[in-house]
Amino acid sequence: MWELYDELIEAIPAEQCVDEALTGKYWTFVRASGGGAGLAMTLDKPARPRTLAENMTGMGLRELAAFSKSWNFEEASLGIAAINAWWNAPERKPAASSLNIGDDDSFSFWRERVVGKKVAVIGHFPYLENKIGDVCELSILEKRPVEGDFPDSACEYLLPEQDYVFATGVTLINKTLPRLLELSRHCGIILAGPSVPLAPPLFRRGVIDLQGFVILDAARCAAAVLGEGHSGIFDTGGRVSLTEGMLK
Repeated sequence: MWELYDELIEAIPAEQCVDEALTGKYWTFVRASGGGAGLAMTLDKPARPRTLAENMTGMGLRELAAFSKSWNFEEASLGIAAINAWWNAPERKPAASSLNIGDDDSFSFWRERVVGKKVAVIGHFPYLENKIGDVCELSILEKRPVEGDFPDSACEYLLPEQDYVFATGVTLINKTLPRLLELSRHCGIILAGPSVPLAPPLFRRGVIDLQGFVILDAARCAAAVLGEGHSGIFDTGGRVSLTEGMLK
């Protein structure tokens, strides 16, 4: 079950170190010695005790990335942010991919493709119903469902029936992605959001599109992470859509 994580972790060069690591109310931020920076959503209700030191400066980036496998989700958020500090660095963005500054909408690219289709989305993205809900048969699965949502346990029954499945990068933090990939192997998964690594190895595991985030202004992003706002990070970089076809 850990093979997906190990592949992302082991690709990080041993000489890369952590220059800065921050846990904010909404987002977790890691900046690497090579200049790259990564984000992950903060999951800050740990059931398991924390083993990470408070000050991670100078720690190996690969070592911190290994905490993506932690069952303390605050640590796991730091681990995924460390993975993204390597994979989502601007210099590793494929030339064929697009970068949309200040854009957090991962669904516009797929809107025309999902017309008339069965679409499941793991996680309640903001304004999702307005973005694609009017053109498809939309099922939203959420750990904390609101009116109209399905509980996340419905994935076992709903996902095998879908034409398209979207999931947030948080599924890497909470360890649900491997099972979601199994349930969606007939159609593949589109991973969307700032927690998503732009890592081509994920295509071999059933992901068909990576809608991640590349930080262009690390200092400004760090300040946004420590602020009270949820969306300020989107002004510090751009959304990237990376599909397997772009790498051929």
